[in-house]
Amino acid sequence: MTALSNPPNPVAIDTRPANHVSGAAEHADRVEPAVIQVRDLSVYYGQFHAVGGVTFDVPQNKITALIGPSGCGKSTVLRCINRMNDLVPTARVVGEINYHGVNINDPRVDPVGVRRRIGMVFQKPNPFPKSIYDNVAWGAKVNGIRANMDDLVEQCLRRAALWDEVHDKLQQSGLALSGGQQQRLCIARALANNPDVILMDEPCSALDPISTLRIEDLMRELIQDVTIVIVTHNMQQAARVSDQTVFFSLGENRMGQLIEASPTRELFTNPRDSRTEDYITGRFG
Repeated sequence: MTALSNPPNPVAIDTRPANHVSGAAEHADRVEPAVIQVRDLSVYYGQFHAVGGVTFDVPQNKITALIGPSGCGKSTVLRCINRMNDLVPTARVVGEINYHGVNINDPRVDPVGVRRRIGMVFQKPNPFPKSIYDNVAWGAKVNGIRANMDDLVEQCLRRAALWDEVHDKLQQSGLALSGGQQQRLCIARALANNPDVILMDEPCSALDPISTLRIEDLMRELIQDVTIVIVTHNMQQAARVSDQTVFFSLGENRMGQLIEASPTRELFTNPRDSRTEDYITGRFG
């Protein structure tokens, strides 16, 4: 199997998006380099065609928000980006997801290597039943990362804006933290593997408004070093934090489909598709 370690130099790769997404040509003069290119992606669960014909780009060091009504395939697409759907026995993925020019669905690509470079933060905080220190260090140790572990734990907790709150209780259980702190601990755990991309599946849905704001501020800080893709049902959150928004909806036979992908400000102020306008103005969804 081909393992994905550090990605190839993206400068040497043609990352210009194909004009598959509606309106791509009109934005061609300001396209950002793409770290991920999703091309004609379809996902099946058994005989059910859950998502069909999805094409969009994820610009590097930006936040891309996936929005749309429940059941339209947002989380399904997100899980495809680091091959989490491989763990679902009935799932079948068709199409390409190119990460720095490497199709991660190529059978020669090691999915574990993909997940080292493309981390995941889930909807519900899920710290391990271990100490705060071990929560951060565990993944790095398992993946053979050679580093001064004390320094790595401190660095990741600082990057997750959690160090000042926990530096004097690193041996306490991560489960003893508040919900917002647990979610930031999970982000620190993901950062310990030095990911290039972090996927977030509704990371604030179980949090109070203050904790949500902390996570949103953290995301804006993290994109200095990583690319973020977030699924959110909160359109205000998408408008606040993301640089690009991808809108999904339900088509025939409840198949999820991409309606449009645009810079966030444009999508919310001047959507190209009436279905997008209906959704963001609350007419449906």
